[in-house]
Amino acid sequence: MEKGAFPNHSNNIEHLQRRVSRLRRLATKYKRAEIIQNALLEISNIATQAISLDAFYKGVHSHLQSLIHADNFFIAFFDNQTGTISLPFFADEKDPHPSELYPDEEISSLLERGITGYVLKTGEPLFCNERRFNELVEEGKIDGLGSPCLQWLGVPIKHNNHVSGVLVVQSYSDDIIYGELELELMGFICHHISGVMERLRHNEELEIAIIERTKELSEAYDKVKLEVTERVKAEKLQKSLFQIADLSASDVTQAEFYPQIHQVISQLLPADNCFIALVHKPSQTLSFPFYVSQMNAEAPKPRALKDGLTEYILKHQQPLLLNQQDIKRMITAGEIYGSNPDLNHTQTMKQWIGIPLFIHGEIAGGLTIYSLTDKNSFATKDLELLTFVSQHIANAIERKLAAEQLKRSYEQLEDKVEKRTKAIAEINDNLQRQIMQRKKIEAQLVYDAKHDNLTGLPNRSFFMERLSQAIKHVRRHQNEQFSLLFIDLDGFKQINDTLGHLEGDRFLIETSTRLKMCIRDNDTLARLGGDEFVILLDSIHQHRDAEDVCERILQAIAEPYTLAQQQVISGASIGVAYSSVNTSDNSESVLRNADTAMYQAKSKGKGCYVVFDQKTEYSFNQRIALEQDFLHALERNEIIVELTPIVTFDQSHILAYEPISYWHHPNEGKIDNHQLKALAEQTQSMMMLEDYIFQYIDQHYQALANGLGDNIHFHIPLSSQHIKHKYGLRSLKNTIKRSRICATKLWVFFHEKSFVQDSTNHISAFESLTEMGVNIGINGYGTGYSSLSSLSFLPIKALKLDADVSQHLLNEKQLQLAKAYQLIAQTLGFDMYAEGINTSEQKQSLSKLGYSQGQGNVFSIVNIVLTDHNDVKEAVS
Repeated sequence: MEKGAFPNHSNNIEHLQRRVSRLRRLATKYKRAEIIQNALLEISNIATQAISLDAFYKGVHSHLQSLIHADNFFIAFFDNQTGTISLPFFADEKDPHPSELYPDEEISSLLERGITGYVLKTGEPLFCNERRFNELVEEGKIDGLGSPCLQWLGVPIKHNNHVSGVLVVQSYSDDIIYGELELELMGFICHHISGVMERLRHNEELEIAIIERTKELSEAYDKVKLEVTERVKAEKLQKSLFQIADLSASDVTQAEFYPQIHQVISQLLPADNCFIALVHKPSQTLSFPFYVSQMNAEAPKPRALKDGLTEYILKHQQPLLLNQQDIKRMITAGEIYGSNPDLNHTQTMKQWIGIPLFIHGEIAGGLTIYSLTDKNSFATKDLELLTFVSQHIANAIERKLAAEQLKRSYEQLEDKVEKRTKAIAEINDNLQRQIMQRKKIEAQLVYDAKHDNLTGLPNRSFFMERLSQAIKHVRRHQNEQFSLLFIDLDGFKQINDTLGHLEGDRFLIETSTRLKMCIRDNDTLARLGGDEFVILLDSIHQHRDAEDVCERILQAIAEPYTLAQQQVISGASIGVAYSSVNTSDNSESVLRNADTAMYQAKSKGKGCYVVFDQKTEYSFNQRIALEQDFLHALERNEIIVELTPIVTFDQSHILAYEPISYWHHPNEGKIDNHQLKALAEQTQSMMMLEDYIFQYIDQHYQALANGLGDNIHFHIPLSSQHIKHKYGLRSLKNTIKRSRICATKLWVFFHEKSFVQDSTNHISAFESLTEMGVNIGINGYGTGYSSLSSLSFLPIKALKLDADVSQHLLNEKQLQLAKAYQLIAQTLGFDMYAEGINTSEQKQSLSKLGYSQGQGNVFSIVNIVLTDHNDVKEAVS
């Protein structure tokens, strides 16, 4: 062997070993690259096939398990918007989900304190063994949570250079070791799945948003559909009422009238089986002007009143809804068909509705519908609807019968006119008779021009002429005197509102008759208008003569009146003025003196008379001074405001508060809310008073909110003066905008009579205020008689029954009217409140009619007093 051969051979072997080692590293590198490439391709496939984040997480976990040991694997997600950490995927051999392991702690706070939160904060991969884990705990950088592991590998998931999550694997066994390959592999996976996770998360959020929006749209559609259904029902009912009214005024015959009434009923309810029965009281018989049945039975002949179902509702005067079992029970009890079983044809009936018909408050007949199959079933609401419509049907029948009676009267009148014409033709040659007849007519015209059409009494024009003559006479004959009585009736408005204008006219006619009986033939009784009468007592000897007449008048008027078949009590207030020789007196001044004395009598409590003198004049001047003091009190903020509660009838819930104002006058004492409003009306300052009340509540609103809570609502009654012109409405809107009170908690109520008198301005104002979020209501309901059609299209939410209606539920007609008001509110979806409930009897009556909320002295809840110290306290109302 040559020298140096062995060293060269050794170098070659070393060189070859280095090349083998480099090739092995390259092979390992290429193997890693291949593993990573295949992993990324597989993850790409998983991302393409995954329809949700859960499916994607499971796919990543499954694939990762095929590459490394990943039985203990979880993904944490950080939400940049909320700053919270969630754990959408978790798999562990030892520990349950952290929410189960630490049930009392929030998952986000838990993860933030642990090693997962540490990686999220640093944004760097962390390869941690047991020793490193303990060092981090001792340094206070993490909390030791869960079971201890031997190795923990966490790699941050980044999106747009922001950490959005962490991918974690951990090992509890010495056999499972993580190295650079696992770190590199998870790093590549995190780099490529961040975009996929963001896309899938965005898709899930989008799907959730779509589902929520679809649900909202569906609920909105259902709500609109329900509102449309209710409006259609209301319009259908209104249309039916109009059709009934048109029928009553039409020229159709009786044979056509009842079938058309049946068509109207059929629009509201199934009425294939229907009949109308009318009672003829003189003969005590029952007739059937209309009858239709699916059994093709003939209409019953007129018969005597017996003990059938129809007679049962006529006897009890109450609507009834019966089923087959009810009818059988009544037959067994002998309530029906006991004496006349031949009338019983109810075996095939499934349901039966009978409604009594009232004309002028008396039973006049009945309306009946029934079903023979289960297909057409009736409910309580159908009974209530038919009861409401039946009142209009009864009125239509009454008008139709009256029209037919009037037609017969016209025919008789035409026959008489024809005979009279012939008689006049026979005596046409007697011109003198015609001239006398013409003079009588002219005299009648002159009479009519100076007399009241209703009572036949002298009118104002005629009376003022007689008064002027009397003044001239006493000036010429100074030893003579006369007296003037100014009479105002008490309770006339209530009679008109509750019993109707026809009964109000009868009341005035009866009153004029009673007044005539109290005076002499040479005295003059006149009607000035409305419920005001005047009497000129001519040539009296002493003042006591006039006072005797006043006492007779008060006694006569106090006697009960019979109106609408019930007893009505009235009264009168009388002002007395005597003649004088003062040359400045004239007819107007004497009448004014008597009028002033009459108002003084009213202020004393009505039912009395007052003689005009210097003291009376002083009282009149005092009233003027009171009005001036009232205006000054407004300017000096001396008006006090209390809040009276509006409650449910069981007083379990206060719904809102209504402001009640009063004033302590230094001389007159306490001026209550009613007197204040009267003063405001007299002084044309109603808007000033209402603005004062609103600002008073607004000034104390914070104290109210502190004492009663933020959710208090206010019911504020407003006069129509605020909306009669655009400047008033603009001022009201600006006041509301500047107020501390949220518009949605503010309810403003306008009086029904004002709305009926000027509906155009009210409707425009309602729409404008509703756009601001203010709730609109109508108070004084039942006094203005607004139509259903106007109510159904108004943006109002509540009605308040007038106190006069609540306090005068004295007979069946008034109860039915109050029930109709409640049904209207229920049909149109309005809140219904009753005002002025002062007794438990009134509350009980209203409760039976369906009312459940209102206000008045009967409720034990105290008022809220607003003080000048910007706090609130309770006080007995």
